Amino acid sequence: MKRAVFVPLLLIPALGGCINLGLGNAKTPPALLTLTATSRAVDGSTIIGTPGTALSVIEPGAAAKLEVIRVPVTIDDARVAYLKKAQWVERPSRLFQHLLAETLRASGKRLVVEGDAFTKGQILSGQLLDFGYDVRTRSAIVRFDATRSMPDGTTQTRRFEAGSGPIDADVGQVGPALNEAANKVAHDVSDWIG
Repeated sequence: MKRAVFVPLLLIPALGGCINLGLGNAKTPPALLTLTATSRAVDGSTIIGTPGTALSVIEPGAAAKLEVIRVPVTIDDARVAYLKKAQWVERPSRLFQHLLAETLRASGKRLVVEGDAFTKGQILSGQLLDFGYDVRTRSAIVRFDATRSMPDGTTQTRRFEAGSGPIDADVGQVGPALNEAANKVAHDVSDWIG
């Protein structure tokens, strides 16, 4: 029995040239990008709520070009590339979920949770359509179709969009510009939710 487990482990070094096993031989960018909320809940603040009054922020769906940790560059209506030397710490849709939740928490108006643990109250979800750099406008673009589902079954949708530029297609400019645009969208969503 020990031999059956040991033989596959011996094959791992032979696979090193074929695939990246995450053992240190991959090229990583000099820095990873993330989003930082410009509005944050105050340290030590407490908000009390019930499942019926809580707002659940669900990770939005995302266009296929955003289902990776790379930053998309829209060249024209038919072509997308990825920004060199730029990677997110995790999927943009997940980062945006965290940013939305933190911005909504900062308003202090209601209990805000991430995920569907409190689905008896309002649910904020949606579709992240754009989250990258547009060559034509030389700007970072964030476009989000928000969906607000109410406990009584009523559903509202609204599109939010923000851009930041003009900037060059450089990770040092695109990262901060995307953070700025994402925060603008998050604040607009917070105002809409009320």
